[in-house]
Amino acid sequence: MRILLLTQYFRPEKGAAQVRLWELAKGLKREGHEVTVVTAFPNHPEGIIPPEYRGKFFLKEDMEGIKVLRTWIYPVRRGRFWLRLLNYFSFVFSSLYGIMRSGPQDLIVVESPPLFIGFTAIIASWLKRAPYIFNVADLWPESAVQLGLVTNKTLISFCEWLEKLFYRKAKKLSAQSQGIVQGIIKKGIPAEDILWLPNGVDTELFRPRERDRELEESLGLKDKFIILYAGTMGYAHGLEVALEAAAILEKEEDIFFLLVGDGSQRPELEKIAREKNLKNVRFIDFQPLEVIPRYFSLSSINLSTLRRYKLSEGVRPAKVFPSLASGQPLIYVGEGEGAEIVKESGGGVVLEPENPELLARTILQLKNDPAYCRELAAKGREYVVKNYSWQNIIKRWLEGLPQ
Repeated sequence: MRILLLTQYFRPEKGAAQVRLWELAKGLKREGHEVTVVTAFPNHPEGIIPPEYRGKFFLKEDMEGIKVLRTWIYPVRRGRFWLRLLNYFSFVFSSLYGIMRSGPQDLIVVESPPLFIGFTAIIASWLKRAPYIFNVADLWPESAVQLGLVTNKTLISFCEWLEKLFYRKAKKLSAQSQGIVQGIIKKGIPAEDILWLPNGVDTELFRPRERDRELEESLGLKDKFIILYAGTMGYAHGLEVALEAAAILEKEEDIFFLLVGDGSQRPELEKIAREKNLKNVRFIDFQPLEVIPRYFSLSSINLSTLRRYKLSEGVRPAKVFPSLASGQPLIYVGEGEGAEIVKESGGGVVLEPENPELLARTILQLKNDPAYCRELAAKGREYVVKNYSWQNIIKRWLEGLPQ
């Protein structure tokens, strides 16, 4: 089957969606399908197009046998919501050129958010005479409303109308968490029309490793007990709890918080760290996927955090799976689906959100019980190898594709 993957976000950008979509493209190809990706020039999350991609409207690439067609986008680092809309709609329109250059297709798989890419999906479906699957990675605009990021009632109503339109026109929907599945069902979509594409992990890339002494030395972290957060730093993640815990633990000279990644909240988090003069916290820029395991090798405890809000109950952060696969215990600060996965795995400790005192106390307890940490690490690794390897996830997803 000839499959077109339409997404604003794709490799070499870093992030959970980019990893999932790259693994999907590779998995489809591995199963014998012809895969073409239409995507934007890399720019997320920095809002900067790399030099090798600048000054172009269209570019064709070959990535491990997968045809990737890139079209122009208006890059935005961080800014007002209206600038973000300009970013979204620039790709909505420019991607049509990539679709016209993509050749005959039998199926179109569309990644949302952004929600507005649904316009492109409908046109692409008409042009190619092919059905589309609408993959919902976030219940937008509902999640943005819950977080208070979108408050204009007219805009909210319009986006909700669009959401229903795009869902109705799709051959099937696809979702990455059971919370999203249930949210879609509440909007009137039958359960049998929803495919299941959760986040997973490359269990060969992310595995227990010897401590990377070269990286440890370059970061000046020799013999430190490192709490590692590796992933997006957005508002929903509530990483302030980690900084507050770091302030509580600042007299524990061997405990160090290493925060690797980027996102809309990073400037604010760095400001908080400066104001608190936190010597036990360091921010590291997003790293290529192949490099991230080096940072996990330094970790003593992995950390995943979420703010308390209603839709977090249906969230399963992508960082949970490499954290469990890499051979360290995980502290999960949050509620809902992600928390249940960590409990089921036996690979970590689940804490209530927004309680830095509890987080600090738990870090000390784990630090003082290395045998328990080893037990958690072994269980977590075993769990993800069995349940969340990409190969198994994609095979199950393919079984539900329209014939």
